[in-house]
Amino acid sequence: MTLLERKLTSIDDLIDAGLARAEDRAALRDVAKRYAVAITPAIANAIDPSATDDPVARQFVPSAHELELHPRERDDPIGDRIKSPAPGIVHRYADRVLLKIASVCPVYCRFCFRREMVGPDNGEALSAAELSAALDYIAKTPAIWEVILTGGDPFVLSPRRVREITEALSNIPHVKILRWHTRVPIVDPERVTDDLISALKASRLTVFVGLHTNHPQELTASARSAIARLVDAGIPLVSQTVLLKGINDNADTLETLMRSLIELRVRPYYLHHGDLAPGTAHFRTTIAQGRQLMLELRRRLSGLALPTYVLDLPGAHGKVPVERHSKTAANGNEIFIDRNGGMHVYEDACAAPDVP
Repeated sequence: MTLLERKLTSIDDLIDAGLARAEDRAALRDVAKRYAVAITPAIANAIDPSATDDPVARQFVPSAHELELHPRERDDPIGDRIKSPAPGIVHRYADRVLLKIASVCPVYCRFCFRREMVGPDNGEALSAAELSAALDYIAKTPAIWEVILTGGDPFVLSPRRVREITEALSNIPHVKILRWHTRVPIVDPERVTDDLISALKASRLTVFVGLHTNHPQELTASARSAIARLVDAGIPLVSQTVLLKGINDNADTLETLMRSLIELRVRPYYLHHGDLAPGTAHFRTTIAQGRQLMLELRRRLSGLALPTYVLDLPGAHGKVPVERHSKTAANGNEIFIDRNGGMHVYEDACAAPDVP
């Protein structure tokens, strides 16, 4: 297979690279008008173009199914805007905030819960004044112990900008922890440079990296090297995985992924149930399926390799561990209890039927 060396950012690029069919051009262009498209060389080269249902391609190559909307889907599925007291800030939990410092990503996941908010056409980077207002909010809120840097993907920023933000947050005495959420070590591993690592560590703060990965096929030699560079520099990594229909919704795949992560010194953290983002029903499993998968993983894996299976409740009510905070009603709906004791009905009919 010829290795691809340039980023793919259009439907024509995908077709020319053999990752999409020419007969789907018109439908996929309609998808690209609404949602951003980008695939890095690292990801393109991890795809097996001869496989009809490649698990990496399914995550990044657009599908016409993205234009099929479920009536319960929403453009802000977990309520970021409801909990945003300042530009770029999401304050959903008392002791931690999200700081959305980037509006673009090196790749665009087709199931992204912020797909309406990120990309060259959908997202807007924080201005200097907005970033100042965000930092001011954090400084004036002494309950904030942890700042989670997200976006977009914050590792698209230059090492200089990463250092500046790290130092600015370090100047706020009550902030102790920085957590960077990223796909970059997997999808653009060459960005994990000595300069970036130095910038991440340029403060008194304890730094974690939250790595998003969904399938063992993503863990290429280059990705493994990038992960090792971070861990060897003393930066602990945790992982986040989204449960995705037809990609990792089986115990064998999840077992292999979690074991591989532990071997790479990455601690499995969350297994996310798919959010109600527009046009993503073809990726969602049912809660019942996820619960059964976790039962099987508990049978196979040590506690060290087990993620927590969580649902981010619609309406900004936060994450709930599915196994401990839910029950199934007589009509098949799921009832969840949030961290404040509130009860929420989640209709498990939100998963799509099988699609070709």
